[in-house]
Amino acid sequence: MPNATGVPVSRYPVPALDAMPEDIRARVLKVQEKSGFIPNVFLMLAYRPDEFRAFMAYHDALMDKPGGLTQAEREMIVVATSAANQCQYCVIAHGAILRIRAKDPLIADQVAANYRKADISPRQRAMLDFAMKVSQEAQDVGEPDSAVLRGHGFSDDDIWDIAAIAAFFGMSNRLANFTSLRVNAEFYALGRGRS
Repeated sequence: MPNATGVPVSRYPVPALDAMPEDIRARVLKVQEKSGFIPNVFLMLAYRPDEFRAFMAYHDALMDKPGGLTQAEREMIVVATSAANQCQYCVIAHGAILRIRAKDPLIADQVAANYRKADISPRQRAMLDFAMKVSQEAQDVGEPDSAVLRGHGFSDDDIWDIAAIAAFFGMSNRLANFTSLRVNAEFYALGRGRS
């Protein structure tokens, strides 16, 4: 299925809405109703229904729960690590979500380009330093990394969440790159109005 510019959404076939299992179709339609469009990641993952369900269950468990991390901070982790992993889809799509959740039209571009220079708090910078280490050098992560985060007020559960988000989106970034997942044009403009 090609996007509006005629470029395929993915290197793999995208099932038609009426060919998707009912639970997946219902989720896709709910997202479409809320956002006004269907994010291409839903279409790409629908090619493999069991994996769609597993992916979305873990995504929701990490990204849509209360805890010591705000929803904007969770999105910051995705944007920073996705930029390091050169995942265009996740940087653009989650950058849009970050702009909306942070109510800041500049934050996603700053975090994607160089989070160390972004207008974020020292606590958020420490969070992203750790997320990047998990994303790029997980073999070197140790107790001293957690101690730094505890010094910024993060709980052990928050630290787990930071690591799990970085790890989960590392997988997501690789799938998006592997499938040549195209970014929906709608994401580019979201959250760019004045806050």
